[in-house]
Amino acid sequence: MIFGFGKKKNQSEGSDADVDEVEDVDFVLFQGALNGKEANLNAHARLAEAGLIPAKEIITDSISRRCEQLRIEPKGERAVVQMVVDGLAHAGGRLSKPQAHAITQMMKLLAGLDVQQRQRPQTGGLRAELAGTKYLLQVLTTPLQTGGERLIVKIRNLALAPKSPEDVGFSRELKERIRELASEKRGIFLICGGPGSGVSTTTFGVLRSLDAYQYTVFTLGDTQGWELPNLTKPERNDGDTLDVLFERMIRSEADVIFVDPLRNADTAQTLAKFQTKATFITEFPAADAINGIAQFAKLLGDNRAAADSLLATMSQRLIRTLCKDCRLAYRPNPKILAKIGLPPETKTLYRAPSAPVADEKSGESAEFSVCDTCGGTGYLGRTAMFELVEITEAMRQAVAAGKGPADLKVLSRKEGKFSLHQEGLKLVIEGKTSLEELQRVFQPKKT
Repeated sequence: MIFGFGKKKNQSEGSDADVDEVEDVDFVLFQGALNGKEANLNAHARLAEAGLIPAKEIITDSISRRCEQLRIEPKGERAVVQMVVDGLAHAGGRLSKPQAHAITQMMKLLAGLDVQQRQRPQTGGLRAELAGTKYLLQVLTTPLQTGGERLIVKIRNLALAPKSPEDVGFSRELKERIRELASEKRGIFLICGGPGSGVSTTTFGVLRSLDAYQYTVFTLGDTQGWELPNLTKPERNDGDTLDVLFERMIRSEADVIFVDPLRNADTAQTLAKFQTKATFITEFPAADAINGIAQFAKLLGDNRAAADSLLATMSQRLIRTLCKDCRLAYRPNPKILAKIGLPPETKTLYRAPSAPVADEKSGESAEFSVCDTCGGTGYLGRTAMFELVEITEAMRQAVAAGKGPADLKVLSRKEGKFSLHQEGLKLVIEGKTSLEELQRVFQPKKT
């Protein structure tokens, strides 16, 4: 059985009991594909027999460990399981190739995907429930050159889903500034980040920051199940181009238009063409807000047009939050405070507890109680730090002149009000995270 779930019952020697008999375990309940396709288990009886219980076991275990993403990938004769918890990947054991295949096919079936299609990537989703809590599971499969498919299941706990910009982590000042920018009813607002960076959640926060009663907000983008009231979807006809849709929304007095992630030059040029008529909000696959400016100019192919089109760029960095049940308070060294830019009057900071070190003589370690709340990691969940770069006149001139990310970053530090560094230090002062975690998040990634 997988990860301790579905453990075998105790059996006396010589018992005829089925060795696969399992304890009564509260497994996750799968409640239907998001695309409405019903999983016909009778028509796939052999698959259901081989894969349903293992799929329930591994998803149940993933949820119990607060896993955000489960990954199963065939490697030779086995399959490697990886779980991502609070943004950090953890080894989740190994499966046999048949086990991995059965779980992958079962999750495809439950998510309304084509179980016969193994040569192309597929994406779907399904609803689930465990212990009264609702979840959304996004299922992604990718064929591998070495054979088999990689399975990724992204798990969203709906009970923890943000309902307001404040839930996302927006300060009152940040929310108000976003509203002020959108009120200009012009320009392109890029929300930058890659997969797993929190960019979609930031987009939700930006859209919820808008006063939808004061401004008319249209959407062409996928809201991914987020609760976004008062957004209007335009009438769409077969053959409508992006130009036609934009013209239709602008005639309907659109103030803000949300579109799907920006990925190609044609869409960038269309946005630039209409940017004087409304504020366009879109996600953009760039490392951060500064790189987003430079990459947008390159994608558009015209530095001056990029400078004139952009309104602002925004990015985020996720950081783990300390577990309140086991975090440790300490008095910081004044020299450290001065070095990192914290106020000298800071009297108390917090850090995660460290595991005990074995005594050199006895070889024994001190008694150590693992926190039940966080599982001994010292951290529980994540929050976000945000950076907002406004295209001021000075920034506009720099972009038009073709300045690179390094020069733009220097200029942004002089003018910026919302930087990742400032946001991170604020979280440290508030006791929400630690200096060690801040250092981990900002350390250069190994290539």
